Amino acid sequence: YQSNGIEVDVIPVGTKGRAFFKRYGGNVRASVVHMGDKPSYAKMRGVINAAMDAFEQGQVDRIELARNSFENSMVQRPMVEQIAPLVYQESPELKHHWDYLYEPDSHAVLSAVLKRYITGQIVASAIENVACEMAARRIAMKNATDNAGDMIKSLQLVYNKARQAAITQEISEIVSGAAAV
Repeated sequence: YQSNGIEVDVIPVGTKGRAFFKRYGGNVRASVVHMGDKPSYAKMRGVINAAMDAFEQGQVDRIELARNSFENSMVQRPMVEQIAPLVYQESPELKHHWDYLYEPDSHAVLSAVLKRYITGQIVASAIENVACEMAARRIAMKNATDNAGDMIKSLQLVYNKARQAAITQEISEIVSGAAAV
């Protein structure tokens, strides 16, 4: 976006994200650090409110969420999705049209639903990122354990060969000494 002359505001979650954008030069609107392994709405309330206020006041055109998508323990994919304003998608399954009556009015109801939707998307993505991180750590530890096991087997083989060579050397010295007597 910046290469096209579009100003970008970012709200990083975590110390690495905040440090990256401070070094990279992005306009950091807000940030949250020290989320731990259990992200929650209470910990993220400040950044969620900062994003929502900027969108509602027209300071930003849209809110995009960069996150990891947890597919399974071996596959996590980075993705960016637009969460506000909502993107209309035509669906062939919804051929009928319903007319709803909203109480108090449609703007107030949809505004409240949008706030809860955005809040849910942001908190869910933080939880999904923790799941992705834990899966990546588990895989890294499994690979390290497997590699250590392979190294132990290799070193055990080298040790056994050296020990066998030393025993053979001692036997040949004893035989040579006995033959000399």
